[in-house]
Amino acid sequence: MSEPIDPTRCPLCGGDNRCAMELEKATGQPQPACWCVDETFTPELLARVPAAAKGSACLCMACVRAALDAARRDASQQP
Repeated sequence: MSEPIDPTRCPLCGGDNRCAMELEKATGQPQPACWCVDETFTPELLARVPAAAKGSACLCMACVRAALDAARRDASQQP
């Protein structure tokens, strides 16, 4: 049996995803827009999210930024 998904943890690295929506749920206090609203999520990154976590837990900023950096490196190395 798999462990329950923690919506406050990144499903890829287990780090704090700093999700404003989850913070609002936990505290009952309105939060500003989440950091992820202005981010780009590559298809390759989204494909790495385990099926059980899709729609249940957000990725963390570190994983999103690392994927974007890798995509930029790959794009710059193509002829």
